[in-house]
Amino acid sequence: MAAAPEEHPDTPSADLARLAGLYGVATSYRPAPDRTVQVPASAVTAALAALGVDASGPDAVRAALAARERELSERLLPPTVVHWAGAEPPAALTGLPPGTRLRVGTEDGQDREDVADLPPGVHRLTATAPDGRTGEAHLVVAPDRLPAPPARAYGLLVQLYSLLSRRSWGMGDLADLAELAGWAGRTAGAGFVQVNPLHAAVPGAPTDPSPYRPSSRRFPDPVHLRIEDVPEFAYVEDRERLGALVERAGRLRAAVLEKGALIDRDAVWELKREALELVLEVPLGPGRQAAYDAFRAAHGQALVDHATWCALAEVHGPDWHGWPDGLRDPRSAATARARSELAGRVEFHARLAWLTDGQLRAAQRAAREAGQPVGIVHDLAVGVHPAGADAWAQQDVFAAGMSVGAPPDAFNARGQDWGLPPWRPDRLAETGYAPYRELLRALFRYAGALRIDHVMGLFRLWWVPAGSPPTEGTYVHYDADALLAVLALEAGRAGAVVIGEDLGTVEPGVREALQRRGVLGTSVLWFERDWEGDGRPLPPERWRADCLATATTHDLPPTAARLTGDHVELRDRLGLLARPAVEEKAEATADAAEWLALLGSLGLLDLTAAGPPGSAEEEEIRAVHRFLLRTPARLIGVWLPDGVGDRRPQNLPGTWDEYPNWRLPLADAEGRPVALEELVASPRLRGLLGVLREDHGRETEDRAP
Repeated sequence: MAAAPEEHPDTPSADLARLAGLYGVATSYRPAPDRTVQVPASAVTAALAALGVDASGPDAVRAALAARERELSERLLPPTVVHWAGAEPPAALTGLPPGTRLRVGTEDGQDREDVADLPPGVHRLTATAPDGRTGEAHLVVAPDRLPAPPARAYGLLVQLYSLLSRRSWGMGDLADLAELAGWAGRTAGAGFVQVNPLHAAVPGAPTDPSPYRPSSRRFPDPVHLRIEDVPEFAYVEDRERLGALVERAGRLRAAVLEKGALIDRDAVWELKREALELVLEVPLGPGRQAAYDAFRAAHGQALVDHATWCALAEVHGPDWHGWPDGLRDPRSAATARARSELAGRVEFHARLAWLTDGQLRAAQRAAREAGQPVGIVHDLAVGVHPAGADAWAQQDVFAAGMSVGAPPDAFNARGQDWGLPPWRPDRLAETGYAPYRELLRALFRYAGALRIDHVMGLFRLWWVPAGSPPTEGTYVHYDADALLAVLALEAGRAGAVVIGEDLGTVEPGVREALQRRGVLGTSVLWFERDWEGDGRPLPPERWRADCLATATTHDLPPTAARLTGDHVELRDRLGLLARPAVEEKAEATADAAEWLALLGSLGLLDLTAAGPPGSAEEEEIRAVHRFLLRTPARLIGVWLPDGVGDRRPQNLPGTWDEYPNWRLPLADAEGRPVALEELVASPRLRGLLGVLREDHGRETEDRAP
């Protein structure tokens, strides 16, 4: 028998609930199949206000409800219509009055009078009814499914900043990524390398180190540049000053690799910015100038806005909400004047975006030339920082006064507020999802595949009103069919694979919808249990095939820490445990023991042979990955720190100053930093990758004629 709904004292009225439903705002949600929670009316009212709907009182609600119902009954077409290739015409078209005439203006400028056999793209659709009414819509024609991986493959997962080489400037860079991809493809048979989001960060003192709260998702961060690889570097006239910067970069690198210092992103950027000031004084050659001009043309106003925000942030600070009134509007006359006055700085930041894009594409080329069928897998953060460039330039698309988060769950009774402003679903639809299309198109320039963080956000997001706790939010729904169609369209054009991070609580039907369109899921070993049965570890044959299977992620303990229980001790030292440490430790020990028992029963774990200290742990980690290979997963991911025995998580959720999140270099079992040059020579890493390469080789032989 289902539990009674949990009533909230501020429960929405019937009229408010009807109005909310017409705008996709939830008045309740189900955290479990047998439990329904009512959300407060205040959250519903605030969400509607962010969508431009006045629901401040009973009279306002009735007026808004009548206006919305009238609008929906009178309009011929919704703002965006989706037509999947090979499918029947959508209901928005089949439901038109008999005799309605259609006209389609295609992306390539053709004029058509029907919707049959249209090429993939976002076209302009006009409908004229017999009674004279007209309607216009964006028509998204999308391939039926997204591209699939060319073959089963395994790859490496790494936080790029943590991957320092003896040539990088205090944190891993794009040349390090290209080197790792080339080595992994040629010598280890890896099919991809997955990295953290490389989006542009919000500058500050200190800069927020989290790659998941960027200033812009559209443009990459130039902090990842390898300065020496910029062609103009060789022609800088002030060699003495440039040499001094290179020397300081060497000291910064040595501090991390040899003296135990944390990665200091701000110090790295300060050095690189000074060097780039010199490098960009060198005129571009004709070919380079033509390439830069093409980049500017391709990115248009979005690049101008991004570079303008960067230039203004240098003068007025990184939070545009505190700028002078006129500059808070990207389209104001004051902003246009400031852009002209700061033309040199605007040009500087536009050039940086181009240089970074070029090195990102070079890393992808290196991966593909090394034989990787996928190449670099980039990570798309779920949102952007409210103070940053995207939030400034696209204010009309973001929901003011709202941030994205998560409702209370078994792991966090207080819910979560991620501090990221959500996109307005109505404005996205009105633009034919142009901001989303342009974002994807920019990322697919250099991505062999894309991981979408919190992919459930294509369906709904938890909106938290400003000033309210995360418990006082509500879900707002998006047109998942349209978002998936745009994703399929742009991924298909790029020939790129898409992986959705679908861990945690997932609304019923979401995983099935994603699988239907070819979006791979994410399966992490420690979470794969028979939750609907006996709760024991899920045997490999019962795992889903359409996924990236891994032992861990950047938000979880490395495998060595999980097997030893070190992660419990770490959380205990930081005061993060919700139960006594002895209970947490006992549960973690039992959890690891269950998995090890399963590995042993499958013949994947052999601890009988005596070896040097640490060899048992290495064998257990290899056995974990043998298990992943037994699953039908299309992609297998190896967390690179697992290859050298690192026990420290790169990010420990629930901490800020207590733990050095996003600032740790890759290290061995003793915590000693490991440079890229040492990493690729590590017997421990080679032993682990040998397990996967051997399996890859067998599969290749099995496919041979």
